[in-house]
Amino acid sequence: MTLQLDTDGVAAGIRFLPSPNCDERPAGAALELLVVHNISLPPGEFGGDGIIDLFMNRLDPSAHPYYATIAQLRVSAHFLVRRDGELIQFVPCAKRAWHAGESAWRGRSRCNDFSVGVELEGADDQPFADIQYAELAPLITALQSAYGALEIVGHSDIAPARKTDPGPCFDWQRLRRLIGK
Repeated sequence: MTLQLDTDGVAAGIRFLPSPNCDERPAGAALELLVVHNISLPPGEFGGDGIIDLFMNRLDPSAHPYYATIAQLRVSAHFLVRRDGELIQFVPCAKRAWHAGESAWRGRSRCNDFSVGVELEGADDQPFADIQYAELAPLITALQSAYGALEIVGHSDIAPARKTDPGPCFDWQRLRRLIGK
């Protein structure tokens, strides 16, 4: 599948669920970084609507004990790659998604200002599905075609004191092979 992004950075042909958890990028902020994350809600469980509900501010705190601890968060990512390979977009790439939190890369703080966030439905201690790599690679190719050579890092690289994702089960070498790097 060849993805195409419009001038706002919305991919054609995939589900787009506009998250309210975004804002304008600072003037002159160019996209330079792609941050790979993992997420599962409830933790370690896959396939439900928890991630979507979190990014859309409709997570029911009574639906699971863990949800009560995070329902107040206002977070998002540009893209989510589900375990079954479905690719969902929440924020146009031209806007700033709220995925990185307190972060820094190569001496620059506020990574949300200059990055695209891609969540993989997964957990640090479980291998990712083959189809997720098969969907992530063309997404990265489309983003780099639209925005130039983005540096690709994990959430743990930009927030090492706080985050561990995408975790040791993420196969960086496999991803590099798939994108020809």
